[in-house]
Amino acid sequence: MGAKGEALAKQFEGKVQEATTVVEKLSDADWRKTTSAEKWSVGVVAHHVATGHEGIAGIIKTVSGGQSMPHFTMDMLHAMNAQHAQEHANCTKAETLALHKKNAAAAALVGGLSDAELAKSSTVLAGMPPMSVEQIVNGILINHIDEHFGSIRSTVGR
Repeated sequence: MGAKGEALAKQFEGKVQEATTVVEKLSDADWRKTTSAEKWSVGVVAHHVATGHEGIAGIIKTVSGGQSMPHFTMDMLHAMNAQHAQEHANCTKAETLALHKKNAAAAALVGGLSDAELAKSSTVLAGMPPMSVEQIVNGILINHIDEHFGSIRSTVGR
């Protein structure tokens, strides 16, 4: 374990807690509002983030373990996200919160990373430059919450 990994884990945990607080305060009407950024309901955006923690943790685990990521494009990501939005159009706040908390276990993975593991890199998205594990944690895992919960806040006025 490294101090840098622990600091990143604490930062992620803070973002998870902020997101949890936002979701808990959403009314049923808020849950159904459509975001301007994603064009999904607030509930689907929250569920997308909750699901994403686990997938992004998988990327972190793969790259920090010195393995290469399989070929994955932005078009594949967009198709996967669109399918998720369709499949979870009727997700509930309770199930989303439970998933969000369960998948936030990614913090333990991040907290256990050594500086050497954080420095390992791989191409995450085809056609994009390689990213270090530290960049993946900051730019994907943590930013995923910031970006989508910024959209939720802007939609519900909080």
